[in-house]
Amino acid sequence: MAAEVLNALKPRPDGRYADGTVGGAGHAESLLNASSPTGWLYGCDRDGAAVEAATRRLEGRFAGRFEVRRGNFAEMADWIPAGDCDGVILDLGVSSPQLDFAERGFSFQSDGPLDMRMDDRQPMTAADLVNGASAEELAKIFWEFGDESESRRMARAIVMDRGQKKFETTRQLAELLERISPRRGKKAHPATKVFQALRIAVNDEVGSLKRGLEAALKILKPGGRMAVITFHSLEVRKVKEFGREKTRDYAFSGEVDVPELRTPRAPEMRWVSRKAIVPGEIELAENPRSRSAQLRVLEKI
Repeated sequence: MAAEVLNALKPRPDGRYADGTVGGAGHAESLLNASSPTGWLYGCDRDGAAVEAATRRLEGRFAGRFEVRRGNFAEMADWIPAGDCDGVILDLGVSSPQLDFAERGFSFQSDGPLDMRMDDRQPMTAADLVNGASAEELAKIFWEFGDESESRRMARAIVMDRGQKKFETTRQLAELLERISPRRGKKAHPATKVFQALRIAVNDEVGSLKRGLEAALKILKPGGRMAVITFHSLEVRKVKEFGREKTRDYAFSGEVDVPELRTPRAPEMRWVSRKAIVPGEIELAENPRSRSAQLRVLEKI
């Protein structure tokens, strides 16, 4: 969604931008090109291979105009100065290279180790979680992060099966899930939601998103814009919750918003596009994986 992101952030010469999920540097390249000749870009990614690929892609044309580091976008405010950026892009979810390389263990389309780590420096893998968590813990993960209606039955089957043999590969897990929940003409593979849930849990994607949104707000200058691309309902919900909180003109204590107990305050942000901006026909034709992408935009006041 490069065109939509550029339209949202409106990059200009001398502008300073941050790409918290630099990946293959598609958005980063577009921002640097649109802000030529003097725009600057900060970039980061948890995936070491992505950082290397992004650096190679950018260093020729844009040498001296960017800094790319390996790390979680939740930590952007630790190294990017507060109030320094005119725009921030967060393109959430898993990248195509991560899905396409079987050894990363994100997909069951090809057999590979049950890994799923975005940052291979972290110790816990999906195999550790599947082989070590209780049935109750697994069911909670499948339900909360995957919206899997058969979460309890699948979790019990995994715990029973691993008593005979530990889960080591993506195909091993996918075949068990298909065995206990046959497709029977369904379009989606029965392992789809479980794999999404495991990936989110292994990489603490919900916690990272919450911290990352706060970090993005901190590094934006007044008038700076935040563009967030989500791919599933859990991400959408967290972005909307963040937007509601930051655009309110009042505060309240506790978890329940009681009108009588509200205290006035100035909002920190405003919605530029609360309604989802979705990919156009050309984008969908060129990149079918973008079909579930939704872009929302906020502006710091």
